Amino acid sequence: MAPGGGSCKEVIESRVTFLDYDMATSSADLRGSPLRKTATALSGNLGSTSMNDVHELLECPVCVNLMYPPIYQCPNGHTVCSTCKTRVHNCCPTCRNELGNIRCLALEKVAESLELPCSYQILGCHDIFPYYSKLKHEKNCRYRPYSCPYARAECSVTGDIPFLVMHLKNDHKVDMHDGCTFNHRYVKSNPHEVENATWMLTVFNCFGRQFCLHFEAFHIGMAPVYMAFLRFMGDEDEARQFSYSLEVGGSGRKFMWQGVPRSIRDSHWKVRDSQDGLIIQRNLALYFSGGDRQELKLKVAGRIWKEQ
Repeated sequence: MAPGGGSCKEVIESRVTFLDYDMATSSADLRGSPLRKTATALSGNLGSTSMNDVHELLECPVCVNLMYPPIYQCPNGHTVCSTCKTRVHNCCPTCRNELGNIRCLALEKVAESLELPCSYQILGCHDIFPYYSKLKHEKNCRYRPYSCPYARAECSVTGDIPFLVMHLKNDHKVDMHDGCTFNHRYVKSNPHEVENATWMLTVFNCFGRQFCLHFEAFHIGMAPVYMAFLRFMGDEDEARQFSYSLEVGGSGRKFMWQGVPRSIRDSHWKVRDSQDGLIIQRNLALYFSGGDRQELKLKVAGRIWKEQ
């Protein structure tokens, strides 16, 4: 054990695996510590150190992500990111000494001098960024994976658009249609008993791109409403190239709405809460359904077109 370093009990957590290291001598820990490697790199020619070696130095041993300040170290020089320091209960994942609040300033200084490629390079982003600007870019990188647009369950699947289209078709069994016009009928036998509901997603292949049609029941204040809206499977700048219209009607009356599809970068909850779509109160929807107004039989017609 290093002088002044407290010991901490072994912590066993799911998703965190402590490597089994020989604790017989502290010198063995020091020889393998990132702090020693960093000092060696700084004392020599940093340019001779391969990018892979530097990348390894900055890699958190717990989450395996790149570390950003504050970077913490134990008395033996083993490092961990600030997020995982809490996750491992302030216990070094390598030698299990107490971490404390010692910053690894040498490693943080090395990071300042680096320029690294975007993590989504393999997906098409070829830009290079200063180390501390990389995270900010990646949060909004146009090549970052998309989240699954399926709305009836919280699906954690991510990927590019072709992958998500196959995922929606094979795993969520959504309806797939070709064409830029549509007529959909939404039926519910007990609409007065439904406070919140989400109908099955429908995907349209139009102009060689994919659009998701959503239909939901919820409340705005105390008023029960239905809402239909379209999301585009792509980025926002591409979505602005298209427009769409939605129309409901019955008994000689018609209700129309026109807008721009939202990118699936925005969750369906965000779009719904912004009320960016066709919204119709339940009483009016039942009136359009005809009959005794006890059953929802609402026909939603729509069209998608490309702006010139």
